[in-house]
Amino acid sequence: MHPQLTRIITQGEILVDEPLSQHTTYGIGGAADIFVRPASRQELAGLLQYAARKNLPVTVLGSGSNCLVNDSGIRGLVISLAGTMKELRIQNGTVVAAAGVTLGHLVRRCLEAGLTGTEKLVGIPGTLGGALVMNAGAFGEQISTHLVQVRVLNFHGEEKVYDRQDIQFGYRSSTFRPDEIITEATFQFETGAPQKIAQLLKQVSGARKLSQPLNERSAGSVFKNPSSDISAGMLIEQAGLKGTIRGGAEISPEHGNFFINRRQATAQEMAFLIKMAARTVKQHFGIQLELEIRTLGFEPGFWEEAGLA
Repeated sequence: MHPQLTRIITQGEILVDEPLSQHTTYGIGGAADIFVRPASRQELAGLLQYAARKNLPVTVLGSGSNCLVNDSGIRGLVISLAGTMKELRIQNGTVVAAAGVTLGHLVRRCLEAGLTGTEKLVGIPGTLGGALVMNAGAFGEQISTHLVQVRVLNFHGEEKVYDRQDIQFGYRSSTFRPDEIITEATFQFETGAPQKIAQLLKQVSGARKLSQPLNERSAGSVFKNPSSDISAGMLIEQAGLKGTIRGGAEISPEHGNFFINRRQATAQEMAFLIKMAARTVKQHFGIQLELEIRTLGFEPGFWEEAGLA
Protein backbone atom coordinates (compact mmCIF):
# COMPACT_ATOMS: atom_id res chain seq x y z
CA MET A 1 0.00 0.00 0.00
CA HIS A 2 1.11 3.56 -0.69
CA PRO A 3 0.64 5.28 2.72
CA GLN A 4 0.04 8.72 1.24
CA LEU A 5 -3.01 7.42 -0.63
CA THR A 6 -4.93 6.90 2.62
CA ARG A 7 -4.49 10.59 3.38
CA ILE A 8 -5.91 11.52 -0.05
CA ILE A 9 -8.73 8.98 -0.25
CA THR A 10 -10.57 9.40 3.04
CA GLN A 11 -14.15 8.77 1.90
CA GLY A 12 -13.55 6.60 -1.15
CA GLU A 13 -12.12 3.10 -1.45
CA ILE A 14 -8.58 1.77 -2.03
CA LEU A 15 -8.02 -1.89 -2.94
CA VAL A 16 -4.64 -3.52 -3.60
CA ASP A 17 -4.20 -6.42 -6.05
CA GLU A 18 -7.93 -6.25 -6.73
CA PRO A 19 -9.31 -8.76 -9.28
CA LEU A 20 -10.85 -6.72 -12.09
CA SER A 21 -13.14 -9.63 -12.90
CA GLN A 22 -15.15 -8.27 -9.95
CA HIS A 23 -15.51 -4.90 -11.67
CA THR A 24 -16.33 -5.73 -15.30
CA THR A 25 -19.62 -6.87 -16.80
CA TYR A 26 -17.69 -9.63 -18.58
CA GLY A 27 -16.55 -10.98 -15.21
CA ILE A 28 -13.10 -11.28 -16.76
CA GLY A 29 -9.76 -9.70 -15.89
CA GLY A 30 -6.65 -10.07 -13.74
CA ALA A 31 -5.69 -7.87 -10.81
CA ALA A 32 -5.14 -4.12 -10.68
CA ASP A 33 -2.06 -3.11 -8.71
CA ILE A 34 -4.10 -0.38 -7.02
CA PHE A 35 -7.85 0.03 -7.56
CA VAL A 36 -9.37 3.28 -6.29
CA ARG A 37 -12.88 4.68 -6.12
CA PRO A 38 -12.53 8.38 -5.23
CA ALA A 39 -15.62 9.78 -3.51
CA SER A 40 -15.39 13.34 -4.84
CA ARG A 41 -13.79 15.58 -7.42
CA GLN A 42 -11.36 16.75 -4.72
CA GLU A 43 -10.25 13.19 -3.96
CA LEU A 44 -9.90 12.45 -7.66
CA ALA A 45 -7.77 15.57 -8.19
CA GLY A 46 -5.52 14.63 -5.27
CA LEU A 47 -5.25 11.07 -6.55
CA LEU A 48 -4.20 12.22 -10.02
CA GLN A 49 -1.65 14.65 -8.60
CA TYR A 50 -0.21 11.82 -6.50
CA ALA A 51 0.00 9.49 -9.52
CA ALA A 52 1.77 12.20 -11.53
CA ARG A 53 4.35 12.72 -8.75
CA LYS A 54 4.99 8.98 -8.45
CA ASN A 55 4.94 8.34 -12.24
CA LEU A 56 2.19 5.76 -11.75
CA PRO A 57 0.36 4.65 -14.92
CA VAL A 58 -3.32 5.63 -14.74
CA THR A 59 -6.19 3.65 -16.26
CA VAL A 60 -9.79 4.82 -16.06
CA LEU A 61 -12.13 1.85 -15.88
CA GLY A 62 -15.52 3.47 -15.35
CA SER A 63 -18.10 0.83 -14.53
CA GLY A 64 -16.32 -1.87 -16.55
CA SER A 65 -19.29 -2.34 -18.86
CA ASN A 66 -17.57 -1.81 -22.19
CA CYS A 67 -14.15 -3.40 -21.83
CA LEU A 68 -12.14 -6.60 -21.92
CA VAL A 69 -9.34 -6.72 -19.35
CA ASN A 70 -6.48 -9.13 -19.94
CA ASP A 71 -5.90 -12.06 -17.57
CA SER A 72 -2.59 -10.49 -16.52
CA GLY A 73 -4.40 -7.46 -15.10
CA ILE A 74 -3.39 -3.79 -15.22
CA ARG A 75 -0.28 -2.24 -13.75
CA GLY A 76 -0.33 1.02 -11.81
CA LEU A 77 -3.47 2.84 -10.74
CA VAL A 78 -6.96 1.89 -11.90
CA ILE A 79 -9.68 4.46 -11.20
CA SER A 80 -13.42 3.86 -11.18
CA LEU A 81 -16.05 6.51 -10.51
CA ALA A 82 -18.89 3.98 -10.51
CA GLY A 83 -20.88 3.96 -7.30
CA THR A 84 -19.26 7.09 -5.88
CA MET A 85 -19.50 10.28 -7.94
CA LYS A 86 -23.21 10.05 -8.74
CA GLU A 87 -24.83 13.39 -7.89
CA LEU A 88 -27.60 14.52 -10.26
CA ARG A 89 -29.57 17.78 -10.26
CA ILE A 90 -32.50 18.81 -12.47
CA GLN A 91 -33.92 22.32 -12.81
CA ASN A 92 -35.99 23.77 -15.65
CA GLY A 93 -34.88 21.13 -18.13
CA THR A 94 -31.20 21.49 -17.23
CA VAL A 95 -29.60 18.30 -15.93
CA VAL A 96 -26.21 18.39 -14.18
CA ALA A 97 -24.85 14.91 -13.54
CA ALA A 98 -21.59 13.58 -12.10
CA ALA A 99 -19.58 11.14 -14.20
CA GLY A 100 -20.41 8.16 -11.99
CA VAL A 101 -24.16 8.42 -12.65
CA THR A 102 -25.38 5.38 -14.58
CA LEU A 103 -27.26 5.91 -17.84
CA GLY A 104 -30.15 3.95 -16.37
CA HIS A 105 -30.44 6.39 -13.47
CA LEU A 106 -30.20 9.37 -15.83
CA VAL A 107 -33.05 7.98 -17.95
CA ARG A 108 -35.24 7.32 -14.90
CA ARG A 109 -34.71 10.78 -13.41
CA CYS A 110 -35.46 12.47 -16.74
CA LEU A 111 -38.62 10.39 -17.07
CA GLU A 112 -39.73 11.40 -13.58
CA ALA A 113 -39.11 15.05 -14.47
CA GLY A 114 -41.08 14.74 -17.73
CA LEU A 115 -38.03 15.43 -19.89
CA THR A 116 -37.60 13.83 -23.30
CA GLY A 117 -34.38 12.95 -25.09
CA THR A 118 -32.92 10.04 -23.14
CA GLU A 119 -35.52 7.35 -23.85
CA LYS A 120 -33.49 5.53 -26.51
CA LEU A 121 -30.55 5.21 -24.13
CA VAL A 122 -32.50 2.93 -21.81
CA GLY A 123 -30.79 -0.42 -21.31
CA ILE A 124 -27.30 0.82 -22.20
CA PRO A 125 -25.05 -0.15 -19.28
CA GLY A 126 -22.30 1.99 -17.87
CA THR A 127 -21.63 5.39 -16.37
CA LEU A 128 -22.12 8.82 -17.87
CA GLY A 129 -18.40 9.53 -18.16
CA GLY A 130 -17.66 6.45 -20.24
CA ALA A 131 -20.82 6.97 -22.29
CA LEU A 132 -19.69 10.47 -23.29
CA VAL A 133 -16.19 9.37 -24.23
CA MET A 134 -17.57 6.72 -26.60
CA ASN A 135 -20.65 8.80 -27.53
CA ALA A 136 -22.91 5.92 -26.56
CA GLY A 137 -26.23 5.65 -28.29
CA ALA A 138 -28.91 3.48 -29.79
CA PHE A 139 -31.79 3.69 -32.26
CA GLY A 140 -30.45 6.93 -33.73
CA GLU A 141 -30.01 8.79 -30.43
CA GLN A 142 -26.57 9.75 -29.03
CA ILE A 143 -25.64 10.80 -25.49
CA SER A 144 -24.02 13.94 -26.96
CA THR A 145 -27.19 15.22 -28.63
CA HIS A 146 -28.35 17.35 -25.69
CA LEU A 147 -24.94 18.05 -24.15
CA VAL A 148 -24.17 21.63 -23.09
CA GLN A 149 -20.95 21.50 -21.09
CA VAL A 150 -18.44 19.06 -19.59
CA ARG A 151 -16.01 19.36 -16.69
CA VAL A 152 -12.82 17.26 -16.76
CA LEU A 153 -9.68 16.75 -14.72
CA ASN A 154 -6.41 16.11 -16.53
CA PHE A 155 -3.86 13.62 -15.21
CA HIS A 156 -2.19 16.42 -13.23
CA GLY A 157 -5.44 17.07 -11.33
CA GLU A 158 -6.18 20.35 -13.14
CA GLU A 159 -9.77 21.15 -14.07
CA LYS A 160 -10.92 22.23 -17.52
CA VAL A 161 -14.38 23.09 -18.79
CA TYR A 162 -15.47 22.27 -22.35
CA ASP A 163 -18.54 23.63 -24.09
CA ARG A 164 -20.35 21.36 -26.53
CA GLN A 165 -18.71 22.97 -29.55
CA ASP A 166 -15.23 22.28 -28.13
CA ILE A 167 -15.68 18.52 -28.54
CA GLN A 168 -16.22 16.66 -31.78
CA PHE A 169 -18.49 13.62 -31.58
CA GLY A 170 -18.79 10.83 -34.13
CA TYR A 171 -20.21 7.35 -34.25
CA ARG A 172 -19.01 5.79 -30.96
CA SER A 173 -16.21 8.33 -30.75
CA SER A 174 -15.26 11.71 -29.34
CA THR A 175 -12.24 13.98 -29.13
CA PHE A 176 -11.88 13.89 -25.35
CA ARG A 177 -8.20 13.53 -24.50
CA PRO A 178 -7.07 10.15 -23.14
CA ASP A 179 -5.27 11.94 -20.30
CA GLU A 180 -8.45 13.60 -19.03
CA ILE A 181 -11.25 12.23 -16.87
CA ILE A 182 -14.79 13.54 -17.18
CA THR A 183 -16.17 14.53 -13.77
CA GLU A 184 -19.48 16.24 -14.60
CA ALA A 185 -21.74 17.00 -17.57
CA THR A 186 -24.58 19.43 -18.16
CA PHE A 187 -27.48 18.70 -20.51
CA GLN A 188 -30.53 20.63 -21.70
CA PHE A 189 -33.69 18.63 -22.41
CA GLU A 190 -37.20 19.59 -23.51
CA THR A 191 -40.39 18.75 -21.71
CA GLY A 192 -42.31 15.88 -23.29
CA ALA A 193 -45.68 14.24 -22.95
CA PRO A 194 -45.33 11.62 -20.16
CA GLN A 195 -47.37 9.01 -22.04
CA LYS A 196 -45.27 9.35 -25.20
CA ILE A 197 -42.04 9.16 -23.20
CA ALA A 198 -43.21 6.03 -21.38
CA GLN A 199 -44.38 4.44 -24.64
CA LEU A 200 -41.02 5.02 -26.34
CA LEU A 201 -39.20 3.62 -23.31
CA LYS A 202 -41.33 0.50 -23.49
CA GLN A 203 -40.69 0.08 -27.23
CA VAL A 204 -36.90 0.46 -26.87
CA SER A 205 -36.75 -1.91 -23.88
CA GLY A 206 -38.82 -4.47 -25.75
CA ALA A 207 -36.60 -4.29 -28.82
CA ARG A 208 -33.52 -4.90 -26.69
CA LYS A 209 -35.04 -7.88 -24.92
CA LEU A 210 -36.02 -9.50 -28.23
CA SER A 211 -32.62 -9.14 -29.91
CA GLN A 212 -29.94 -9.10 -27.21
CA PRO A 213 -28.75 -11.68 -24.62
CA LEU A 214 -29.39 -9.36 -21.69
CA ASN A 215 -29.18 -12.12 -19.08
CA GLU A 216 -25.66 -13.18 -20.09
CA ARG A 217 -22.33 -11.68 -19.05
CA SER A 218 -21.20 -9.48 -21.93
CA ALA A 219 -19.70 -6.10 -22.71
CA GLY A 220 -22.46 -5.10 -25.12
CA SER A 221 -21.63 -4.72 -28.78
CA VAL A 222 -18.04 -5.82 -29.45
CA PHE A 223 -17.67 -4.14 -32.87
CA LYS A 224 -18.86 -0.86 -34.32
CA ASN A 225 -21.34 -1.14 -37.16
CA PRO A 226 -19.49 -0.53 -40.47
CA SER A 227 -22.27 1.77 -41.70
CA SER A 228 -25.84 2.81 -40.98
CA ASP A 229 -27.21 -0.01 -43.14
CA ILE A 230 -24.60 -2.71 -42.42
CA SER A 231 -24.41 -4.07 -38.89
CA ALA A 232 -21.48 -5.99 -37.44
CA GLY A 233 -23.90 -8.53 -35.98
CA MET A 234 -25.39 -9.24 -39.40
CA LEU A 235 -21.94 -9.79 -40.94
CA ILE A 236 -20.89 -12.13 -38.14
CA GLU A 237 -24.16 -14.05 -38.49
CA GLN A 238 -23.81 -14.32 -42.29
CA ALA A 239 -20.27 -15.62 -41.79
CA GLY A 240 -21.80 -18.48 -39.81
CA LEU A 241 -20.14 -17.62 -36.51
CA LYS A 242 -23.10 -17.27 -34.14
CA GLY A 243 -22.82 -19.88 -31.40
CA THR A 244 -19.06 -20.41 -31.90
CA ILE A 245 -17.41 -21.45 -28.63
CA ARG A 246 -13.86 -21.12 -27.36
CA GLY A 247 -13.45 -22.46 -23.84
CA GLY A 248 -15.92 -20.55 -21.67
CA ALA A 249 -16.47 -17.80 -24.26
CA GLU A 250 -19.17 -17.83 -26.93
CA ILE A 251 -20.45 -15.68 -29.77
CA SER A 252 -24.06 -15.32 -28.74
CA PRO A 253 -26.58 -17.47 -30.66
CA GLU A 254 -29.03 -14.56 -30.22
CA HIS A 255 -26.92 -11.66 -31.50
CA GLY A 256 -23.74 -11.96 -33.54
CA ASN A 257 -22.17 -8.82 -32.07
CA PHE A 258 -22.51 -9.95 -28.46
CA PHE A 259 -19.72 -12.18 -27.16
CA ILE A 260 -20.64 -13.74 -23.84
CA ASN A 261 -18.88 -15.24 -20.86
CA ARG A 262 -20.80 -18.48 -20.76
CA ARG A 263 -18.75 -20.21 -18.05
CA GLN A 264 -15.64 -18.68 -16.47
CA ALA A 265 -14.12 -17.55 -19.75
CA THR A 266 -10.62 -16.11 -19.83
CA ALA A 267 -9.64 -12.94 -21.64
CA GLN A 268 -7.53 -14.99 -24.04
CA GLU A 269 -10.53 -17.14 -24.96
CA MET A 270 -12.67 -14.07 -25.57
CA ALA A 271 -9.88 -12.41 -27.55
CA PHE A 272 -9.54 -15.52 -29.71
CA LEU A 273 -13.22 -15.26 -30.75
CA ILE A 274 -12.96 -11.50 -31.33
CA LYS A 275 -9.92 -11.80 -33.58
CA MET A 276 -11.41 -14.80 -35.40
CA ALA A 277 -14.63 -12.89 -36.10
CA ALA A 278 -12.73 -9.89 -37.45
CA ARG A 279 -10.55 -12.04 -39.72
CA THR A 280 -13.48 -14.11 -40.98
CA VAL A 281 -15.61 -11.07 -41.80
CA LYS A 282 -12.68 -9.51 -43.64
CA GLN A 283 -12.17 -12.74 -45.65
CA HIS A 284 -15.85 -13.16 -46.52
CA PHE A 285 -16.93 -9.58 -47.14
CA GLY A 286 -13.77 -7.48 -47.45
CA ILE A 287 -14.91 -5.35 -44.51
CA GLN A 288 -12.54 -4.56 -41.64
CA LEU A 289 -14.46 -4.45 -38.38
CA GLU A 290 -13.46 -1.95 -35.68
CA LEU A 291 -13.66 -2.60 -31.96
CA GLU A 292 -16.33 -0.81 -29.97
CA ILE A 293 -15.17 -2.25 -26.65
CA ARG A 294 -11.95 -1.13 -24.95
CA THR A 295 -9.20 -3.70 -24.50
CA LEU A 296 -6.99 -3.16 -21.46
CA GLY A 297 -3.77 -4.82 -20.31
CA PHE A 298 -2.85 -6.47 -23.64
CA GLU A 299 0.65 -6.30 -25.07
CA PRO A 300 1.33 -3.83 -27.92
CA GLY A 301 0.61 -5.49 -31.25
CA PHE A 302 -1.68 -8.16 -29.77
CA TRP A 303 -4.64 -7.08 -31.93
CA GLU A 304 -2.75 -6.10 -35.07
CA GLU A 305 -2.93 -9.46 -36.84
CA ALA A 306 -6.72 -9.12 -36.94
CA GLY A 307 -6.56 -5.48 -38.05
CA LEU A 308 -7.88 -4.31 -34.69
CA ALA A 309 -4.92 -2.24 -33.48
